[in-house]
Amino acid sequence: MILFRYLATEILKSVFAVTLTLLAIIMSGRFVKYLAQVAAGDFAPDVLFLIMFYRLPGFLEVVLPLGLFISVLLACGRLYVDSEMTVMSACGMSRRRLLFMTQLPALMVAAVVAYISMVVTPAGIQAYAQKLAESRAEIGVKAAVEGRFRVDKDSGRVTYIESTQRSDQSMSGVFIAQPEPVAEDERPLVSVITADRGRFNIDEDSGLRHLILDSGVRYVGVPGHMDFQVTRFEHLSQLLRDPEIKTYRQELDGKDTRDLWGSGDLEDIAALQWRVSLALLVPIATLIAVALSKTNHRSGRYSKMFPAFILYMFYLVGLNAVRDAIAKGQWPVFPGMGAVHLLFLVTGLLLLYWDSIRRHIWLRFRRARYADS
Repeated sequence: MILFRYLATEILKSVFAVTLTLLAIIMSGRFVKYLAQVAAGDFAPDVLFLIMFYRLPGFLEVVLPLGLFISVLLACGRLYVDSEMTVMSACGMSRRRLLFMTQLPALMVAAVVAYISMVVTPAGIQAYAQKLAESRAEIGVKAAVEGRFRVDKDSGRVTYIESTQRSDQSMSGVFIAQPEPVAEDERPLVSVITADRGRFNIDEDSGLRHLILDSGVRYVGVPGHMDFQVTRFEHLSQLLRDPEIKTYRQELDGKDTRDLWGSGDLEDIAALQWRVSLALLVPIATLIAVALSKTNHRSGRYSKMFPAFILYMFYLVGLNAVRDAIAKGQWPVFPGMGAVHLLFLVTGLLLLYWDSIRRHIWLRFRRARYADS
């Protein structure tokens, strides 16, 4: 019991530190991406940290198993380097018992990962999509960038705003240039709009956004030609079509787990197996970490860190590839992702007992030689 408490404490402390470090690295990169989206006017800056909070469980469910994997490598590797494992082995500590001691904290982490992947992450993605939709619907002047040209890649619209008034949510000196839809055999038309003032309006019935421009001029014509149409207006309303918020993965990962259980759709089955696989990944990865943690003084505790990390990445990428294959009907639902888990479970057992297997094969070979002689 003393050895178990000692080993579990070392592993769990390392899990907290490693997971926090990895999470900080990932969230920093995501924060930079969201800042770029705010600067581009994709959503308002006042919801930035709330959106990051909603996306946190989705990152944690992947980072936590990796944090445990690295922690087991470090904790058990230190026992070998400091000769503590030699003393424990002399007192009757076997590799099987070491595996049992590491699997108990691994099962605790697996339970946490299962709860996050099946309950917390779907709720977080739903809240994230809803908040992002509300932000884009109410974005208005909050995300408008003064004195800067903004290009919409989907529609080709170029927008420039000279100044904004946050008090009444209005804009001054508005410039808009966008291509007009024409037939394939016709020359491309471009419309240019300039207005003294502008504001955003949300239709209460449909929830769609409109850009209302006041006191302006609209030019429509072919670039480089003098033949163009000029229209002066007092008020002009333009519908603003926002891009789709959810991606393919976010749509599936945001579904409630209870809805996935009763679904016969391949994409839903793949999403459900992915959530279960994240929990199964933890004890199997721990087995591999224990097997690869054996080292000596000369090699050091970090000698097998790189090959172990590569093996873990193959494990995770394999699960992800099988998920896509199941969703596309290119891989059977059964065994599904279980085939990947079985492959790496066998790999972990072979790595753990490879010395014993090799010794047994060598002894049988020696006995066969002596019997022949």
